[in-house]
Amino acid sequence: MSTSYRELGGKIPLTMVVIRPVRLFDIPDVMRIERASFREEYPRGVFLTFLESNPDTFLVAEYNGRVIGYVMAYLRPDLEGHIMSIAVDPDYRGMGIGSTLLSEVIERLIKKGARYIGLEVRVSNLGAIALYERFGFRKIKRIIGYYADGEDAYYMLLPADEWGGRN
Repeated sequence: MSTSYRELGGKIPLTMVVIRPVRLFDIPDVMRIERASFREEYPRGVFLTFLESNPDTFLVAEYNGRVIGYVMAYLRPDLEGHIMSIAVDPDYRGMGIGSTLLSEVIERLIKKGARYIGLEVRVSNLGAIALYERFGFRKIKRIIGYYADGEDAYYMLLPADEWGGRN
């Protein structure tokens, strides 16, 4: 296993991080990050379907040729831009990569016509909730037993007309 930049005591400059659409050969890295980040994982087929159907809103963050984060989102028929999943490799968290991915996917969803952006988040994921609130998302409702392990989720929403490009 290679040594991470964080283990070497550094922070990566965000100017060196490339945000780009996912490619087929990125899927194993996306799944690695998914496994390291969540208790429940999407099967490979979900990622492949997203790659085919939402290539402009399934994005990865790449640093030195390594995928270190991803976001998957889509535009629903009711014009909700829905963020299905966002995660950053544990070795690269706290460096602004999640914020950069979130900002980019919000911009792309709004350009596609989203009137608002929605997502679900575990009620225990305080770090993610704080990030979403910094971006202007508000808790709309609590969804009881949303996750397979019984944990509740918050449904959070950001109206597109309140998006100011912040991160």
